[in-house]
Amino acid sequence: MEKKSTKTAYGIALIVVVVLLAVLGFTYPDGVYGTIWSLLPPAVAIVLALISKEVYSSLFLGVLTGSLLVAHFHPWDTVRVLIGGGEDDFGLGLISNIGDGWNVGILIFLVILGIMVDLMNKGGGSAAFGRWAKKTVRSRAGAQLMTMLLGVLIFIDDYFNCLTVGSVMRPVTESHKISRAKLAYVIDATAAPVCMLAPVSSWAAAVAGYVDDSYVSGIQMFIQQIPYNYYCLLTLVMIIVISVLNIDYGPMLTHEYNAQVKDDLFTTEHRPFAGADDYEEGKGHSSVLDLILPVAVLIVMCVIGMIYTGGFWDGASFMDAFGDADAATGLCLGSIVALVFTFIYFWLRKAISFEKSFESVPNGFIQMVSPITILCFAWTLGSLTKSGLGSGAFVEGLLGNAGALMNFLPAVIFVLSSVIAFATGTSWGTIGIMAPIVCQVFDYGTNPVLCTIGLAACCAGGVCGDHCSPISDTTIMASAGAHCYHINHVATQLPYAITVVCVSFVGFILAPFIKNWFICLIIEVALMICVLLVIKSIVSKKHAGIFEEMKKADEALKNA
Repeated sequence: MEKKSTKTAYGIALIVVVVLLAVLGFTYPDGVYGTIWSLLPPAVAIVLALISKEVYSSLFLGVLTGSLLVAHFHPWDTVRVLIGGGEDDFGLGLISNIGDGWNVGILIFLVILGIMVDLMNKGGGSAAFGRWAKKTVRSRAGAQLMTMLLGVLIFIDDYFNCLTVGSVMRPVTESHKISRAKLAYVIDATAAPVCMLAPVSSWAAAVAGYVDDSYVSGIQMFIQQIPYNYYCLLTLVMIIVISVLNIDYGPMLTHEYNAQVKDDLFTTEHRPFAGADDYEEGKGHSSVLDLILPVAVLIVMCVIGMIYTGGFWDGASFMDAFGDADAATGLCLGSIVALVFTFIYFWLRKAISFEKSFESVPNGFIQMVSPITILCFAWTLGSLTKSGLGSGAFVEGLLGNAGALMNFLPAVIFVLSSVIAFATGTSWGTIGIMAPIVCQVFDYGTNPVLCTIGLAACCAGGVCGDHCSPISDTTIMASAGAHCYHINHVATQLPYAITVVCVSFVGFILAPFIKNWFICLIIEVALMICVLLVIKSIVSKKHAGIFEEMKKADEALKNA
């Protein structure tokens, strides 16, 4: 039953939005392009989603708000912006975004992953992996660290990372009573952050294409910023510390308590992937290979697909091919080959009948309807915010004159990039806006270290905002990969992400003055560990009874 207070808060928020739109209609009759109001649509979607815990209506109202602003409050033009797909209809609406070549590739990739996961469930691969994990991974910490390790190994692309790690690690974490919210956090924290630290990834290629390569190549600049990318590095440190020391706080503590003590992995009644984790044994005796082999083929074929789109077989080097790769097309091509292989493999193994195997096609699609719907709304909202309302022009105006505060600018860039990425739901879009500005503000030729720190702040902020945002495609896919209700994932990971943000902000203040990446990184890692130990001490005292129950439940599980 929905709480009356939630309905009231949602109603008040809607009234505030309507009043704001009415005021803007009179104050800016010619539009709000390039002003702070360009961030209103994503703000509406995010606030309403956090209040109502309902993401579809919140995203739709955010898109509607953006359409009204782009159309200058003309009713018919608003409808054309909202659903339009051509130049005559502004080219920013749902049809335009759903029909975009990149987006279509990602949607196909999602559906194919859903089909493969259902096939591996029906063929007994997931059940076999779960049995192996119970024998091999002996603790909750081990299950979380194994999830992190797999996330680090799959560094090629964040979309691929989220869905693959989720499908492999769900049975493992389930056997150790780790909540779906915690699994979603670990997946999300090893998706974009890891890709931003890997020189051979679709993210490295994107960042290299955004920066000014007058002095050094884009890939070199990307590599140089890695030691200063505190948010991404400290996020990995945080996962290790909270896993080993069993630290949980905020809403995540409730989810972990329910999982360990009450055997409830979800906490709330929402089950967007109901039935998808009903693992089957298959017709014959299944083995771990029934899951590992399809996933391995998927990884290899997706890598081949990406370098193929980058011109590797046309003479380009491996790194250049990655730099020029079309990730969406490459992932789509690779996953199609892997899907065909998976069908044939299970037929030859006689693990699943021909007729039953094709039940996975509609089942896989159905399991991906929720993330696909959210993605379509999120893409449209991002398009309206960036192209329709000029959020990039607004940001460029803010960073126009730094003057004597130049050394403090990386910290400002980090915060600003985080806010923009959180509001728009895209790290690539944010970095695309901010990286050229950073290269203009900090001239690499005269001050290479400060330019590198500024680029790291831009990249870290983009990942940070993307990591926290409920309208981020990576966040959406992490929820899908973990089979976690999306709003639960957003609410539980925010306190963890904000902790890393605070420590990272200190690092971006210190780095321009110290200008030594090794010393700064040691300080940041030590500070991160100290902060988490303090949090553990405070939370342990406040919730002593809860932690005692969780400890007993964990011991009982180990002895079972």
